[in-house]
Amino acid sequence: MLIISNTVQIADSEIELTAIRAQGPGGQNVNKVSSAIHLRFDIEHSSLPEFYKEQLLKLSDQRISKEGVIIIKAQQFRTQEKNKADALDRLKQLILSAVVQPKKRKATRPSKASKKKRLDAKTRRGHTKNLRKPVASDD
Repeated sequence: MLIISNTVQIADSEIELTAIRAQGPGGQNVNKVSSAIHLRFDIEHSSLPEFYKEQLLKLSDQRISKEGVIIIKAQQFRTQEKNKADALDRLKQLILSAVVQPKKRKATRPSKASKKKRLDAKTRRGHTKNLRKPVASDD
């Protein structure tokens, strides 16, 4: 059972885990041991609340297919157990990131003091640049 929050849990039967051979370097071990994990999770047919399902399907994440299936491939570690834990953790983080509501931005104005400070700095900078001009001759 994968626990997402206090009220939301996913049964193990809803998550399909398959052991596959990992890609990349690793010598003989990588060629003969199926240590990578391929995780598949169908959003539509899961027991997640409707709000979670809607938010997940709205995400534009490459791990979510057009059919609404989350596919995660974990092959970072040498052991199957660590890769399985990594895949489940990544699934949990994806679900949690989908339901986080961003804070609304409050429009603010700069204070009078900050406006005055900015204008004074611009004046000082302009004066410094003015001093760089060549001196005019009085002929």
